[in-house]
Amino acid sequence: MEAGADEAISNTPQDRFAQSQAQMAQVPKPPPEPVKPMPPAAKPARKASATPPVTPIAADAAASAAACRTLEELVEAIHGFDGCALKETAANTVIQDGNPKARLMVIGEAPGAEEDRCGLPFVGPAGKLLDRMLAAIDLDRESVLITNIVFWRPPGNRNPTTDEIAACLPFSRRLIELVRPQVLVPVGGIAAKTLFETSEGITRLRGKWRDFTSPGLEAPIAAIATFHPAYLLRQPLQKREAWQDLLAIMAKLDETGT
Repeated sequence: MEAGADEAISNTPQDRFAQSQAQMAQVPKPPPEPVKPMPPAAKPARKASATPPVTPIAADAAASAAACRTLEELVEAIHGFDGCALKETAANTVIQDGNPKARLMVIGEAPGAEEDRCGLPFVGPAGKLLDRMLAAIDLDRESVLITNIVFWRPPGNRNPTTDEIAACLPFSRRLIELVRPQVLVPVGGIAAKTLFETSEGITRLRGKWRDFTSPGLEAPIAAIATFHPAYLLRQPLQKREAWQDLLAIMAKLDETGT
């Protein structure tokens, strides 16, 4: 009673632990669950193409560009094109500068603030560095043609979007076809990836010769990418690699002759 056993429930002691184990042994075990087949391994995602999509606006631009037979007609068509939303916020349409009969063509990504005010490509700090780079291989703006992939300044100097590039690219390609330079130099990652139709970065693309092809060209154009002058202003240690690219460009021009 002092231990709390105040009521007898059996005349003999019972091993309740043994009884519990015996009862559990009599309970039938559930059948094993069937083994579920492993789901098929997911296919690796395909790398996104750097080629801009063919939107209705891009198709209209392509038709307009293809109808141009001269550089003057192309310039007029670009000025009259309203398919790129950047035109609404830009002060000027920035198309080209230099010699339309040049053997070397330099193409960047888009105008900056200074270019938007002046209406000419590469006239700001990056443009001044480009002039010095050209002078290092005995060239100037009278012996090259300079342009951009996009002809209107993106607000805040942001990178142009895929749709903005797609709207302008047919005109850029047609400009290359009409000028037909012997050497094409895209500067910066956006220009290089767009023209070479790849997703690789400029560090991998620069310094390697490629053939640029387009439906309006009778033969491929030798093309080599290099760093954008604006990038070199921020990363001056990369000028060593850019200098190697300039030497390769000079050698190629010497090889092709005057």
